[in-house]
Amino acid sequence: MQKSKDFRVDDFVAGWIGGASSVVVGHPLDTVKTRLQAGKGYKNSLHCVLTIYKKETVAGFFKGMSFPLASITVYNSAVFGFFSNTQRLISKYRYGDGRHPCGMLDLTVASMLTGLMSVGLGAPVDLVKIRLQMQTQTVLAENLHLAGNVSNGTNIPLRSVDIPGQRLYRGPIHCISSILQTEGLQGLYRGAGAMILRDVPGYTLYFIPYTIFCDLLKPDPMSSPHPCSIWLAGGLAGSISWVTATPADVVKSRMQADAQLQRKYSGILHCIIHSYKTEGAQVFFRGASVNAIRGFPMSATMFLFYELSLQFFRSL
Repeated sequence: MQKSKDFRVDDFVAGWIGGASSVVVGHPLDTVKTRLQAGKGYKNSLHCVLTIYKKETVAGFFKGMSFPLASITVYNSAVFGFFSNTQRLISKYRYGDGRHPCGMLDLTVASMLTGLMSVGLGAPVDLVKIRLQMQTQTVLAENLHLAGNVSNGTNIPLRSVDIPGQRLYRGPIHCISSILQTEGLQGLYRGAGAMILRDVPGYTLYFIPYTIFCDLLKPDPMSSPHPCSIWLAGGLAGSISWVTATPADVVKSRMQADAQLQRKYSGILHCIIHSYKTEGAQVFFRGASVNAIRGFPMSATMFLFYELSLQFFRSL
């Protein structure tokens, strides 16, 4: 392992391990969250879970997981590696020693920079995941190039067309190539603006509460936190971060699920205004309960495996 005081590779490796563990734990609830936010026909979280199970069995909850498992591990590796090394860089610049403990302002800057960096990697991953998760949904008429009139001139009010088993994408690679062909490279970054609004404050409310909870749960300031404390602090930080990020997450999910066939939203502001006018303010908190529930085990698992892996690597 890299032993430099200012730059460490083990943070990236530990982040990769933590990311893999969190995907397996959190993907089923992530599917429910995406369907609630960008889909139609679900009354609440429980109804969504039951509908997915009845129509698609348990496998429905794991749709699109192969791509996040392969990509989010790399994404998390970059996030945790970048955050930890940015902290050391800030400490080196401000205090002359990369090992100097970071203050709250230092943590805030490192968290916000991490959130900004994460969008570059995370936006395409999120978009492909959401497109794969949404492709068994009822196809909305406004997202299809369908005429409202049949040949004899009779008007048919099309609201939605249910096409059982209709799949736009065969898998992650086909999804990426299709998006590139129809929407170009910028298509992979659709919703990136909303993702910045979600992730810059989101990571600030992720790493700072985790640090605070870990410090509170330590028996004394000089000791390392117990694995149970890491698990609890990580889970609480995840729930706080995801609940507060839900409004921006709703906008991001809708922007990314909005396929090229016929765009429903022209941009972030249009998406916000249209969603508010048609569904009310409560739409921006759709999936908040799922985010809170999902955020706890995902983040608890992620931080626990990250910290334990880091301890193992640094003991070598």
